[in-house]
Amino acid sequence: MGHEKLSPRQKMIGMMYLVLTAMLALNVSKEAVEAFKKVDKGLTQTIANYAVKNDQIYKEFDRAAAENPAKAGKYKSAALQVKERADEAYNFIQGLKILIINTAEGPENLAVSGNEVDVEKVLKIDDNNTPSEILIGANENGKANDLKAILVEYREFLITVLDGKSPNVEEALRKSINTEDGKNKDGATERWENLNFQTLPLVAVICILSEYQLTVRNAETEVLNYLYSQIDAASFKFTKLTPMVMPVSNYVMMGSEYEAAVFISATDTTQAPDITVGETKLPLDDYGRGIYKVRASSVGSKKWGGIIAMKAPDGTIVKYPFDASYNVGEPNVIVSPTAMNVMYAGIANPIDVSVPGVSPDRIKIKVANGSFTTERVRNSRGEPFRGNWAVRPTAVGQNVQIIVTADMNGRPLQFAPYEFRVKAIPPPVAIFAQKSTGSVPRATAAAQQGVFAILPDFDFDLQYQVTGFSVLYSERGNDYEESSTNSNLTPKQKELINRLTRGKNLIIKDIKALGPDGKTKELSPIILKID
Repeated sequence: MGHEKLSPRQKMIGMMYLVLTAMLALNVSKEAVEAFKKVDKGLTQTIANYAVKNDQIYKEFDRAAAENPAKAGKYKSAALQVKERADEAYNFIQGLKILIINTAEGPENLAVSGNEVDVEKVLKIDDNNTPSEILIGANENGKANDLKAILVEYREFLITVLDGKSPNVEEALRKSINTEDGKNKDGATERWENLNFQTLPLVAVICILSEYQLTVRNAETEVLNYLYSQIDAASFKFTKLTPMVMPVSNYVMMGSEYEAAVFISATDTTQAPDITVGETKLPLDDYGRGIYKVRASSVGSKKWGGIIAMKAPDGTIVKYPFDASYNVGEPNVIVSPTAMNVMYAGIANPIDVSVPGVSPDRIKIKVANGSFTTERVRNSRGEPFRGNWAVRPTAVGQNVQIIVTADMNGRPLQFAPYEFRVKAIPPPVAIFAQKSTGSVPRATAAAQQGVFAILPDFDFDLQYQVTGFSVLYSERGNDYEESSTNSNLTPKQKELINRLTRGKNLIIKDIKALGPDGKTKELSPIILKID
């Protein structure tokens, strides 16, 4: 097309076409005519490339219409009409090529397969009678007249689609699909049909028809590109435009300032929006955001809003109204223990510290009679407690104090301390075969691997490790005792258990367990009767 850059391959094909046409006009040898096969092959490949390119454009229309039917729907419909007309013109020309070859070589020729033509397999490449008979006719009423009418109709349809909005594309269409009569070599005016097809050899006519097929596809591409460009012609070059209000805090204390940034979520660096609240135009920061400030003078919910105005690509002014709200309250703080209302010494106790309207990263704490971290603490079921801090009390019997400081719009605000009672971790219970008292079947006792320590009904997921115990067995007035230095039964201990008979007592004593606080505790003995 007029404004589309041609590839070196396309330029080469065009030059070969001109040279070979001139050689044919001089009635040169059959070898020169043979060269037209190569030109037609290049044209056919270029046509295929345009078909792939156009199919991709049609897919883009499908995508755009699926995302926004109201904006892209009419352009997709127009594109489908272009496709229908382009296919009609292309197929008519293809039909002419098939008709000419079949007439010249017979219906059983190898050059035509279905709707495809292979010029390499044409035998009568220099036949200059058959093409003229079909296209020009005895009384100049041949099918070239129909071809001209179809090309003219196709060109005028495409120009109508442009609707006068793309003069460059329209001019290119008139030049590329030109069906006006012209001057022959003698200077006389001659019909377009005769100038293009009369007395030319078959292969040259096929090549010329391929060139018109290429022109049809190229024109299709030009108009499709124009239609696709119209989808967003009057839209901002963003995927979505949303007025945004970003407050520093939605909750402010009495006497402090409320501050918020007002901006379009997708911005254009080449222009700045006009943002107004009431009659006041807001100042903009380096990112094009309007900065709104007002002092909180009373408690309660506060509403405000305004308009963001921007110039669209088509020059129109688009206005986006927005509204927002914030709350003004008395200074306060909330500190909630998430596991229980006491803390246990030596372990991490989860707490949730929050200040209404203040993000967690702007809150700091100090702890008296303890230390703190941000580790996650889990309950006895392995689930994490809700809480953004973990406090480890130091001493039992002395309260822990949590002192909270919040950054309120750049100024630190300290709140009154919260106190918690501190208790020691309750001692664990030793179990064997999931029991500490009662009875147990002899087979069950013999199958056990060791002794364990648990904290029943305790909210925290604390692990006690048994570090030693003894198994005591009495028989006929004699006591037999074996010890272990860990939680597992020794072979000798298992031997004693296997000697137990029904009605005898299994006694496990001197049980020691190491707790998560690093201290070793002596646990109550386990006495189980063998069933």
